[in-house]
This record gives sequence, C-alpha cells and structure tokens, in this order.
Amino acid sequence: MNRRHFLTTAGFVGIAACTGCLDALRQQLGPSSAGSTQPGTPSATIYANVSLPVPRSEFRRGAAKDAIPAITAPVFAADWSSVDGVLDDDELVIGVEVGDGTRAYPLAVLNWHEVVNDDFGGPLLVTYCPLCGGGVVADRTVDGQVYTFGVSGLLWQSDLVMYDVESESLWSQLLATAIHGPSTETELTLRPSTVTTWGEWRREHPKTQVLLPPPKSETIKGWQSRDYDHDPYPGYDGSERVGVGFNQAVDDRLHPKTTVVGVTADGVARAYPLDAVEDAGVVNDTVGDLPIVVATTNAGSLVAYVRRVGGKTLNFERDGDVLVGDGSRWNLVTGTAVDGPHRGTRLAHANDRSPSFWFAWADFHPETDLFR
Repeated sequence: MNRRHFLTTAGFVGIAACTGCLDALRQQLGPSSAGSTQPGTPSATIYANVSLPVPRSEFRRGAAKDAIPAITAPVFAADWSSVDGVLDDDELVIGVEVGDGTRAYPLAVLNWHEVVNDDFGGPLLVTYCPLCGGGVVADRTVDGQVYTFGVSGLLWQSDLVMYDVESESLWSQLLATAIHGPSTETELTLRPSTVTTWGEWRREHPKTQVLLPPPKSETIKGWQSRDYDHDPYPGYDGSERVGVGFNQAVDDRLHPKTTVVGVTADGVARAYPLDAVEDAGVVNDTVGDLPIVVATTNAGSLVAYVRRVGGKTLNFERDGDVLVGDGSRWNLVTGTAVDGPHRGTRLAHANDRSPSFWFAWADFHPETDLFR
C-alpha cells in the first residue's frame, strides 16, 4: 500500500483523543536540558505550566493495555525478502544513524505496534503515534536503569501514552516525559532521526538495516503478527475529523492533517507546512536565536537543520536535490556536505521530533508561529 499520502494532507485515524488539557497549555514552552543531540541544536521542551502528574481523569481509554503490542526484541535485515510482506520504495520509515551504522523503522510496522524497544548505540526507544502522525526517538535509560516501554491504550492530548514496565509510569510520547506515576517529571533524552521513504533512505545508506515485522521481531505479548501490507486506519485521508470526538478545540489556521515540521528555540515555536516549504524551495529562517534551514527532499519529506557551522551562519540555496551554501553542496536527507570547503561536515537537526500533523503540533504548541 502506498503511504506517501502521510506527507501531504492525509492522516491515520486515532482510536481516541483527549480534551480538557488545552486551557492548561496556553503558555509557551520553556527549554529543558533533555534532548540535545549536538552542540547548537535546540533542547527538548516540556510545557512549563502543565501540572504534573496529569490526573487520570484527563486520559482517554482507546484500547486495552498492550492491545497494540510494543516490539521488545526487534530483528533487522537488509530488506524484507525474508518476510511475508512488501516494503515498497515509497513506504515511509523513521531512520536512525549511530556512527557508521543506520537502521530504518517502517511506518508499515509502527502503525500496528507504535513502540520499538531497541539497542542501537545504547538502549533506544523508537515511537510513532498514528493519530498525531509524529515520531519520537529517545534513549530508554532512566536514572541509569534501562526501561522497557509498552502501549498503555490511553491517549492524552490526542497523543500516544506509553507506560514503562519497571515503574508502571505513564509517558507522553510527544513530550517524551513521564506525566503520571513514580517517574513523573522525568524526561527522556531525545535522539536525532529522519522521516523519509525507504527508497530514499536506502539510496543514501546502502548498508542500512531495516526492522522486520513480527513474528520475526518479538512483541511484549510474544508471538503477534498483523497484515503489514494493509493500512490499519483507512477512510481518514483528507478528513478534518481529529480522533473520534474528544478533541473539540483545533487550531483552524491549517487543515488539521497538514504535515508540518516544528522547531522550538528560546521560547519560540514555529511550524513549517509542507506545501509552503515546497513552494519556497528552501527556507532560511531564525527561530529565537537559532538560525535554521528548512527544505523538502526529493521524496517529499520535510527536513530542518541548524545552519550555523563553526560559529558562522550560512545561507542556503537549492540546486536540484542538494542544498548549496558557502561553497559546498549539502545532502538533503543527511545534512552532510558532499564537497567543497565543508566536505564531511554535518548540519545538526533543528527539530528534535519528526514532522507531524498540524493539529498535533498546535495542540502541544498553542502559541506557535506559522510560516506561510
């Protein structure tokens, strides 16, 4: 099944959504220490005025605990030739790089399982919320202990709520923060990632490994398998409906399923819609004091990088499938200079979470600016 529509205005229906939280989230984010990936990148953010723990009354039950079975023992291969499924080049993946190694986590699997507990450059957590259309990758070590995460079946702010096996705390996926239980206020350290197509990711990383779907990979419930060639959330494409009726306050500046990449820095949040960035070709901007560049790859994926290199702020133009700046050409998918004086230099990610649907970004950033 072609899932490229994720990158335009389509969405995946969620099993439930949450309301009653927006009034408590009207103050802009403040920076925290978690989530910095490289010098010069913005840190992860947590809502300064959320009263933690979040009361149980603000969660919405969409499914039973572990009804969406998290992957706990992932298996990887060069492709899907060994499984009963098809991973087309235009299927979307979350890509992660550690040193010279790379792994791809297909949304065809994450749509059904939402959480992958991996060990790649250390204990790794790869998550995706089909309701919000957004992914978060983080270190799953908490206070020196490796945590195993599962899907609680609850939703908060229209977003996936995870739980950890060790403390039974509840975690907001997009905040990457424990919001109820013994670990409340603990933040996960975010790891950089890229959302693009399998074909584009593999072209740039020909030795990459890709996650195999269960039963090759094991889940928290043991043997589980789904029809990974099938979209589990049909009929929602292009709809303005958010969830199944709980989310009543939606920022109407954009269609709720518009794909945006969001950047936060110095108390400022800004969203960049896919169509606006495509029309611009390349966007050189500054969020707070952070100079960034935003563009789309050939496959239509949004990317955002910090355009400060060695203390110098670069201005970029687009030349076909590369960015051009300060005498070098830069790969759009990896942010790496492929020639010129900066050859081998890599731009830091400006976004610490993947692109998501507009309504989800606006829910968690109600004071966001909007690039048009």
